[in-house]
Amino acid sequence: MKRIPYGHQAIDGKDMRAVTDVLKSDWITQGPRVEEFETALCRYTGARYAVAASSGTAGLHLACMAAGIGHGEEVITSPITFAASANCALYCGGKTVFADVEEDTVNISPERIEEKISARTKAVIPVHFAGHPARISAIYRMAKRKNLTVIEDACHALGALYRGGPLVRRGGDRKKGERGWIKVGACEHSDMAVFSFHPVKSITTGEGGAVLTNNRVLYNRLRLLRNHGITKDRRDFSNPVSMLRESGPWYYEQKALGYNFRITDLQCALGISQLKKIGSFMKRRREITARYDKVFSGLGGLRLPAEDKDVRSSRHIYYIRLANPDLRKGVFESLHKRGIIAQVHYIPVHLQPYYRKRFGYREGDCPVAEDYYRRTLTLPIYPGMRKRDVDYVIKVVKEIFQ
Repeated sequence: MKRIPYGHQAIDGKDMRAVTDVLKSDWITQGPRVEEFETALCRYTGARYAVAASSGTAGLHLACMAAGIGHGEEVITSPITFAASANCALYCGGKTVFADVEEDTVNISPERIEEKISARTKAVIPVHFAGHPARISAIYRMAKRKNLTVIEDACHALGALYRGGPLVRRGGDRKKGERGWIKVGACEHSDMAVFSFHPVKSITTGEGGAVLTNNRVLYNRLRLLRNHGITKDRRDFSNPVSMLRESGPWYYEQKALGYNFRITDLQCALGISQLKKIGSFMKRRREITARYDKVFSGLGGLRLPAEDKDVRSSRHIYYIRLANPDLRKGVFESLHKRGIIAQVHYIPVHLQPYYRKRFGYREGDCPVAEDYYRRTLTLPIYPGMRKRDVDYVIKVVKEIFQ
C-alpha cells in the first residue's frame, strides 16, 4: 500500500552534487558555504544580515538571548505552534505567556497580545502559522509603543509575502504610504525573524535554521552566541593590554556564555541549492492547495484554510477543520489505513503537562486555539507530490465526507 506523508523534502541531483562538492573540499564545517548561504538568504528576503544555525529551535533560542530575555521576563507567543516557539523564552530564564489565536487564520491575535502585556513583558514571538503571515505590521506598531522586541517565528513561512503598509524603518522603491509586497524574513516589521530548514519546511538543509535581522548590534550578538560566546576579532578584545601584547594569531576571547549552534558547510551547500528552487516549490504548493480547495469546498462538514487578500501564504501545511470534532479520530484512522499519513498541527502548547504543572495553564485559557485543535487535521502537501498522489488524497477525502 502506498504511503503519502503530510510533508516531505524534495531533493534532486543538483542538491546531491552540491553536497558532494563540499565533501571533496577542504571545508565540511565552519567554511565558506556558511557565509554563502547567509548571503543568499539576505538576497532572497531583503534582510541585511543572516546568521545560520543548527536548527530553527537554536535560532529561536539565539534570538531570545540576543534580545536580552532575562529571569522572570515575559514573552508572549501563540499556543498553536511547535513547543520550541514557547520553550525558547524558558531557556533564557523567562516566562512564556500565551495569547489566543484568530478564528479564521489561526494566527496569534494582536488584540489578545495587547491584553496579555504586563510590566514584565519583554518580547513578542508571533508565529506565521501554516505559512500564512500573521498581522505583523499591527503587532510591530503595538510592540514598539510598549518598547518590546518582536521576533518572528517564520519557521513555516519562507517564501510567504504580505502587504505591510508603509515601510517602518528601511528605504526602498516604494513611495511614501504605498502598500507593497514584503517577503517574510525581510524584518520590515520585526527585530528578528527565525527560519527552520527541517525536511518538511519550504527548503531543507536536513536540520538547520537561521535568524535574520536588520540590526547590526543584534547581528553581532547572534554571531557571538552561536559560537560559544567566543570571538577572534581583536576589536572586541578586553583582556589587559599586557596579556594582549604577548598574544598571537591563535588568540581568542570568550565574551559571553554562548552555545555551539553552528551549522555545517554540508548543510549550507544543500541550502544554497534548495533556495534556488524555492520559486518552483512555492508554485507547486499553491497548485496543490488550489486543487484541494476546489474539490473540498463542495464537501459538507469541512472548513478549509483561509488566506487574507493581503497575504501570499507559503502553504507549509494544508489543514482542514471538521464541523463535528467527534469525527476527527475516526477520520484520522481512516486516512492512515488507506496510506494517507495525516497529522495534527498542533496540540496547544499551554495544555502540555509541563506548562500546566509549572505555570498553571488549564483548559479554557485560549478557547479559540483549543476549539481549533479539537477539529483539525493536516493533509499531505509538498512539492514532490505527484498528480496521482494528489488525486488519491482527494478521492479518499471525498469518499469519507460525501
